[in-house]
Amino acid sequence: MKLITPIARILLGLTFLVFSLNYFVPFLPQPSAVPPPAALQLVAGLTAARLMTLMKVVELGAAVALLTNRGVTLALALLAPFIVGIVAFHAALMPLGMPVALFVLVLELVLAWSYRSAFAPMLRLRVAADALRACVRCQVARQPFAQQ
Repeated sequence: MKLITPIARILLGLTFLVFSLNYFVPFLPQPSAVPPPAALQLVAGLTAARLMTLMKVVELGAAVALLTNRGVTLALALLAPFIVGIVAFHAALMPLGMPVALFVLVLELVLAWSYRSAFAPMLRLRVAADALRACVRCQVARQPFAQQ
């Protein structure tokens, strides 16, 4: 896994970097197959609502985080819903892109498994809120000043 993890991280980062940059500066050739009308409607709706731009900015940030090896677990958590959406989009609307979608899904799963200890606290069913403890400490610390 010591060799697989960095390779998977770089491949996933490069994939999202290329496809997110292609949104802003189109340089990849357009596919020759005409997408189904439902796929075109979905993409047109996301683009019209400016959600596609937001998605591509988040993907670009996560790609940079993966490539620089900074905030990898946050990048993986941010990319997970996008990857689910990509796989669902290709499974339901455009099966021609399914191999790339499955490749990205496998890379995400390999990396999630590699960083599973970082995700363990997020998967606990019951946790105590740290903010409440901090507020209680602040109030206790302020009591001597309030009495003066």
